[in-house]
Amino acid sequence: MATRLQLARNEIFKLLDSLSWPIFSQDELSSLLQSHRSEWRLAQRTSFFRFVDYLKKSGKLKVLKFPFPFRATSRYVWGNVPLYPVLLTIKSGCHFSHYTAMQLHDLTEQQPKTIYLNWEQPAKPTWSHPLEQANINRAFARPQRTTTNQIELDGQRIIMLNGKNSGYLGVEDRPWTDAQTQNRYALRVTGLERTLIDVAVRPLYSGGVAEVLKAYHRAAGRVSVNRLAAMLKSLAYVYPYHQAIGFYLEQSGAFDADVISLFRGKFAFEHDFYLTYGMKETEYVERWRLHVPAGFAAASS
Repeated sequence: MATRLQLARNEIFKLLDSLSWPIFSQDELSSLLQSHRSEWRLAQRTSFFRFVDYLKKSGKLKVLKFPFPFRATSRYVWGNVPLYPVLLTIKSGCHFSHYTAMQLHDLTEQQPKTIYLNWEQPAKPTWSHPLEQANINRAFARPQRTTTNQIELDGQRIIMLNGKNSGYLGVEDRPWTDAQTQNRYALRVTGLERTLIDVAVRPLYSGGVAEVLKAYHRAAGRVSVNRLAAMLKSLAYVYPYHQAIGFYLEQSGAFDADVISLFRGKFAFEHDFYLTYGMKETEYVERWRLHVPAGFAAASS
C-alpha cells in the first residue's frame, strides 16, 4: 500500500518545481512542510527528516552540509543549482570577495580552487593611537594571519572571511551564468573598485602580489580610479594601503601618468609601508615609500 508521502508525490514535486528560489535552510523547508501538511494530507507523524529522506530518494533534493568551525549549517537544494548561489544563503549579507571576486570580474586567467565568502564584522571602536613606524615594521615582518573558518567541499576549499565593517561599501549584485545549465543568477560580490582595494590589502587571499598586479592591469579601462580613491578614504584603514595601491596602478603600466598623479595627490605619505606580509628579501620603492619583494618592481615593469 502506498504511503501518504507517495500519494502526495506529484503535488509536492509540482510545488517545489514551481519555486523560483529552490534553496532552503532547515527552518525554511520545515516551514514549507508545516504550511502544506494538510493540503498534502500528511500525518503529523511524518517528520521533517522523514520528509527530507523521501525527497532525497524519490526526488531532486540534495542536502549540502557546510561544517564551518565557527558555525556549521546545511542547505536543502531542489534541482540542479550551482554552488555559488547556495553559498550566498549561508549568512545574511555575505558576498564573494578577493580571488573569487577577481574571477567573477575577469581579473584573472586562473581558475582558483578556493572560494572566498565575506561577511562583515560588527562595527568596532575606531583606532585612536597615532600610527608608528616601528609598529608597522613589526606587523608586516610576520606572516599574514589567516582564518581557520574554512571547509573542503567536493575538491574545493571554501573560506568564510570576517571582513572590515563598511556597511557593505562597494558590494553589488552581478549577473552570472552557470556554464552547465545556462541559468542566470545575481551574485552578491564586491564591485570592481572594492575588489582592487581588497586584493591589495590581502594579497594572500588573492593569489599573491603577482596575481594582484595582473588584476590591476586587466582592470584598466573599466575601473574608475577616482571612485577607487574615494572608496579607500571611506574605508579609513589604519595602515596606508594607498601606497600599495598606487604602486600597483603605476607598476601595471596600464594607467595614464596624470591619473596616477591625481591619485597620489589625494593621500599623505607619512610612513614607509609594505606590499605584503612576511617578505624575506625586499627592495624599496622610494616614490611610494614602499617595500616590495626583491626583483618584483623590475620584473613587472
